[in-house]
Amino acid sequence: MQKINTGVIGTGFIGPVHVEAVRRTGLADVLAIADINEEVARKKADGLGVERAYGSADAVLADPDIDVVHICVPNNLHYEIAKKALKAGKHVVCEKPLAMTPEEGKELKELAETCGLVCAMNLNVRAYPLLQHVRSMVSDGTIGEIFAVNGSYQQDWLFKDTDYSWRLEPEFSGKTRAVADIGTHWFDLVEYITGKRIEKVFADFATFHPVRKKPLKPVETYSGKILQPEDYQEVPIGTEDYANVQLRFAGGAHGSFTANQVAAGRKNRIWLEIYGSKCSVAYDSEMPNQLWIGHRDGCNEVMIKDPSLMSPDARAYNSYPGGHCEGFADTVKHTMIRIYRDITRDPAGRKGDYPQFRDGYRELQLCEAIYESARTDRWVEI
Repeated sequence: MQKINTGVIGTGFIGPVHVEAVRRTGLADVLAIADINEEVARKKADGLGVERAYGSADAVLADPDIDVVHICVPNNLHYEIAKKALKAGKHVVCEKPLAMTPEEGKELKELAETCGLVCAMNLNVRAYPLLQHVRSMVSDGTIGEIFAVNGSYQQDWLFKDTDYSWRLEPEFSGKTRAVADIGTHWFDLVEYITGKRIEKVFADFATFHPVRKKPLKPVETYSGKILQPEDYQEVPIGTEDYANVQLRFAGGAHGSFTANQVAAGRKNRIWLEIYGSKCSVAYDSEMPNQLWIGHRDGCNEVMIKDPSLMSPDARAYNSYPGGHCEGFADTVKHTMIRIYRDITRDPAGRKGDYPQFRDGYRELQLCEAIYESARTDRWVEI
């Protein structure tokens, strides 16, 4: 079988993650990588062993040898690149968010429904093996009726007022930050696992650093040095460092969620707990190979990831036997495997067993409702 050729647009943290994951599928070659700066793209391509380097997204889209485009650039560019890529007849894998507004997301969702191409999102958190097992526990009735769902996504990468990123600037990232950047993963995960839609939200936002110090030069310039006051520009911050959201689900379940990007010591922690009428489960992504299962009338359990102990559906998300850890990079790999398998199939036979543009649109709807709730201090229906 002839391998699929892929072009990855974006050379930041997540771009190389996509390069590695695509290669691990065994179904595709990464033919090109692109950055707004062609010199940066060439350097990154050489480091990753990628043949072609381009200085723009348009150059990737114009390459007739490329079958699939991965969008790994700042949020404000997703909509335009995705739309152009589909019109150029290329399959698309997009980082979240799908677009900057629900209106843009709806347009892309509708385009995806008619274009005959694979239109996927990298909402990779779904693909942790034990979270797939939790999904099976919900669907087969092991957990029982779901009473409550609670959790958080907490990080400390913006803990200091000298921590800075393009994600802090609404023109690049959108009008919400913590919710859109990390909350989207948690909301997608919860709706996917439970099969229940969030119907209403009540949100509270906080910005703990209303002014941050933006470096006037690339941070790499100061490697090993202490920045002086004159090396910074003070910038007002209008997006949230923290969000707390109360949730009501279809069918009567209740819940709550916290996003926090100034949580000291929490490097990238997704926490999820589901309380049902038969048992409870809790999962911590910083310990991704174990699952807590709680009981009222018996001993609680800690289940260690082992495909021989897991449901058949969850077993398919394991690459290694029990005692061999799987984490973040493996979730991206498993997501890409399912996407690329569909790319090889006839459109009528595609399974769609991965996040798609409609899921990206759903997250934009949720983010819009949460933002509106925080702004107006009231419950908002989705």
